[in-house]
Amino acid sequence: MTTYTVHEPPEADSDRVDRGVELEFVKDGFSWLTAICPPLGFLANGIWLMAIAYLAAAGFLGYVLNAAKVDQGWISLIFLAINIYLGFEVSTLKRWMLDQRGWQMVGVVNGKSEAECERRFFETWLPEQPVIASDAATGVPTITMRGSRFWPFGSGA
Repeated sequence: MTTYTVHEPPEADSDRVDRGVELEFVKDGFSWLTAICPPLGFLANGIWLMAIAYLAAAGFLGYVLNAAKVDQGWISLIFLAINIYLGFEVSTLKRWMLDQRGWQMVGVVNGKSEAECERRFFETWLPEQPVIASDAATGVPTITMRGSRFWPFGSGA
């Protein structure tokens, strides 16, 4: 089973279809690309700021360890441990970056694939969202929610 968290941007559209397109699904789990080459893994996940931070921190750590005359075998082992840790935590970092930009987590979903997770999420999420449509006769926008219609401004009379 694969687990995804679903995130919505801070300035989401009011129409449910437009909101659904903007949702971000973040896979939870280990990333081999990030464990092998963290900057590429960060860039693949769209968190380029973390890629820059990793390069700066790795350069500084390498300089400090070389200046302290630490054996190259130990330096390699330290970087291997850091990279494996980042392989486990890249999804957490992506969720944190989304949270810092004002995105809200709207759900968690499990499934065998990303497509199945999206289908499962939208089956439960879409019916709860309002439908915004305009009345063809008057051109006035109305909101339909769970089969009932109401006017967004006043009583509508």
